[in-house]
Amino acid sequence: MAYATTTRHLLRAKDLADSRYFERLEVDDLARAAGLSRAHFSREFRRAFGEPPHAYLLTRRLERAAALLRNTDRSVTDICMSVGLLSLGSFTTSFTRTYGVSPTAYRAKFPPAAHQARVPLCLQRFHGRPQHRTFREDNGAGRD
Repeated sequence: MAYATTTRHLLRAKDLADSRYFERLEVDDLARAAGLSRAHFSREFRRAFGEPPHAYLLTRRLERAAALLRNTDRSVTDICMSVGLLSLGSFTTSFTRTYGVSPTAYRAKFPPAAHQARVPLCLQRFHGRPQHRTFREDNGAGRD
């Protein structure tokens, strides 16, 4: 029974890391969410999920940063800050270690975000209509 309770508390902390990775979360915050001491939480988290909580949180942040690099034109610095990291140098080092290339080189592998923009069909139709009417009935000619 104690194992199931601990696992449920660990999942609560993991969910917190997944949903609020962009905030200034620390291992202490995750341990508090799990209702465990920092040392016990770190040990149990590693046992349950195969990596320490800090590494898990960093991985979530880097995954989100990679998605933003692929799908937006935001600056690398802006992306770094928006995923909850405070140092561009540390972000670049961690990203390069994880993905094998710098954030800028990673972005260069994908088409620009503007090429991925999708315009809804209703807007395409609206803007695809002629701007000037050329029908006789528009100017009143030919009416009885």
